[in-house]
Amino acid sequence: MSTADLHLGEAIPPIASMACWAWLYRRRCRTLAKRGRPVPAWRQACFFAGAVLIVVALVSPVDRLAEKLLYVHMIQHLLLGDIAALLIALSLTGPLIQPILRIRPFHLIHTLSNPLIAFPLWAIDLYVWHLPFFYEAALRSDAVHALQHFMFFALGVNMWLPLVGALPVPEWFGNGARLGYVTAVRFTGALLGNVFIFSGTVFYTRYAAGEAQYGIRPLADQTVAGSIMMIEGMILTVCLFGWLFVRAAEAGERRQELLELAAAHHVELSEQRAARAVAAGRDDELRRRLLAGEPEDAAPARST
Repeated sequence: MSTADLHLGEAIPPIASMACWAWLYRRRCRTLAKRGRPVPAWRQACFFAGAVLIVVALVSPVDRLAEKLLYVHMIQHLLLGDIAALLIALSLTGPLIQPILRIRPFHLIHTLSNPLIAFPLWAIDLYVWHLPFFYEAALRSDAVHALQHFMFFALGVNMWLPLVGALPVPEWFGNGARLGYVTAVRFTGALLGNVFIFSGTVFYTRYAAGEAQYGIRPLADQTVAGSIMMIEGMILTVCLFGWLFVRAAEAGERRQELLELAAAHHVELSEQRAARAVAAGRDDELRRRLLAGEPEDAAPARST
């Protein structure tokens, strides 16, 4: 079997898997649209962008070079566990994932996505897999490597879920807490990046052959990997801060519109109830109920 045939054979499973998930996602979106609960176009775009990034990370030259150079492997991990995971999290809504949450053990996502649980799980996973013993075990075994990639992605999605409104979050997890959450995530990643840059010690020796092939010193390879991690983290943090500020402003406007609409139709609506509906992305449904003159206790309060 030629090298090209081998690479093609390795590419088929991830491409087929993502095509299947894309079909299921699109089908669910169509179902919700028929029920009057459409998934916003920007969320759907996030899903397909995330799916493309996953395929790029797993089947493009990135995957082949990741076996030889640490900094390329770092790019692959950031694509899977950071950027693609964030895009997929952004693509989800409560109604969209409701059928999955009914299946055991997926109902545990409600608990695991609590910010006080999601962040520690992600941080522990990040650091444990970068310990030399576990990292090089993944390089030696395809099965362990697949597990590593799955956990980076799955716990990455779970870590981002509290920010995106797909599931209910504790009432204390408001805008200030969300900003602190993003800061904690970036600090955790930056700390690991600094270890790679300033340690002066090569952690992973299994890249030696690839580094020699491409004329890169092992310590330089590791320093570049840490720098990439730092730069990606800074860019993502700025983007997330901007998104959270815009989202907070829009949520305030939508909440005020609901309160004014309720007052105009003589329907009692508390600020807390309006805020929960907006946070769950169900303010359009609440608006229809208010226009129909239904009381507050008939209004939706949860995203599931």
